[in-house]
Amino acid sequence: MFSARKLSGVFRAIRFHHFRSHSVSRASPNLTFVPACLPPDPAEVEELQHFVSNSKRLFVMTGAGISTESGIPDYRSEGVGLYARTDRRPVQHAEFVRSASARQRYWARNFVGWPQFSSHQPNTAHLVLRDWEKLGKLHWLVTQNVDALHTKAGSQRVTELHGCTHRVFCLACGDRILRSELQEHFEALNPTWKAEAFGVAPDGDVFLTDEQVRSFQVPACRKCGGILKPDVTFFGDTVSQEKVSFVHQRLAESDSMLVAGSSMQVYSGYRFALAAREKKLPIAVLNIGPTRLDHFASLKLNSRCGELLPLIVAQDPTR
Repeated sequence: MFSARKLSGVFRAIRFHHFRSHSVSRASPNLTFVPACLPPDPAEVEELQHFVSNSKRLFVMTGAGISTESGIPDYRSEGVGLYARTDRRPVQHAEFVRSASARQRYWARNFVGWPQFSSHQPNTAHLVLRDWEKLGKLHWLVTQNVDALHTKAGSQRVTELHGCTHRVFCLACGDRILRSELQEHFEALNPTWKAEAFGVAPDGDVFLTDEQVRSFQVPACRKCGGILKPDVTFFGDTVSQEKVSFVHQRLAESDSMLVAGSSMQVYSGYRFALAAREKKLPIAVLNIGPTRLDHFASLKLNSRCGELLPLIVAQDPTR
């Protein structure tokens, strides 16, 4: 299984600290960042039901669109995504590593946004996929999201392709801590610093002016004094080959692929759809708006994940 032994303690701490209960209430969806779409068509529901029923070892890949109903915006949705609402763009990996001012700006904005971002809860779609795993229908889940909502929902057979904002590590020595622990260090270093945020981004970032962040203090690694970075793959960086190989192995064990809430514009996830096509696996796509898979997917559905997935009955494939 992909997860280095040295991370196991951090993973366990995250599960205990944030996710002690898997009985998450099925609250009404937050549609602030969900693009407008029509209710599921009965014929489409039947088609997806047929697809899932015929799947014995389903490989699922999720993107930002599955978390919009939890109140987290995505990047590309028409009218409501980050790129549609603002000219702001996420930090680039090279800029973060090279520039102390870029890190100061990133961490100041992340510090302000963290209490809200870390409080987001799984929605119905996350819970349905958790239940499919328990039934043995879902063989493996790969999420491109960094919000930990699948883990909060109770999914265990999951790979966080781009990492998770709930973890932080040192670029020099590799030491890892919880993001919640780092928040306490920020508070201790900046006891009088205050900033009012406006806007929110998919990775927990908020919008602040350069003037607001100028006096913000950023801690260094407590063990070696190195640079602290969230355990996520920033834009411009690459997913580790170890993780890519692991996901390819899980895909090779699967008999079908479902993409939920992703336009698959980023190659790090798109490559697995290409691999599924090469293996001639049936592919279903559930996403509001066009995707890179539309021309070769077996099935394309233009509906909310949290509205359509609960309508699908997933039975234990061994029965």
